[in-house]
Amino acid sequence: MKLHQLSLFLENRPGHLIAPCKALAEAGINILTLSVADTQRFGILRFVVRDWEKAKAVLTERGHVVNVTEVVAVEVTDRPGGLVEILETIGAAGVNVDYMYAFTFKRGERGALLFRFDDTDRGIAALKAKGIGVLGCEELYRLLEAK
Repeated sequence: MKLHQLSLFLENRPGHLIAPCKALAEAGINILTLSVADTQRFGILRFVVRDWEKAKAVLTERGHVVNVTEVVAVEVTDRPGGLVEILETIGAAGVNVDYMYAFTFKRGERGALLFRFDDTDRGIAALKAKGIGVLGCEELYRLLEAK
């Protein structure tokens, strides 16, 4: 149920996003989803790949400092209020959303969001108790590769 997300701090200058993406491409590693957040001086590249251990090794060999965190992929109904149900469930369980971003696929009327919670296990338990789909690694990878 938990996914491993890799995060890199990059200097916020033209071209600095190229190197890690090129390193992964040269190693045959496909980025399944990503997010880039920025400040004036640096950016944070966060992404999920199928073989996170290989990706971490490739990037570390190229001199990048890589942080690994646990995140959760959650199915969301693609309609007004679909996200609200998830947020209410998490909020009622006392779990904070540190950040989130979306996957670029839909399955019928459902999409998927990636969440970083302050308490991953409690967040997963609350979602499951409410009947909200939490995607496991293999299910998520099959969905993404089918597109």
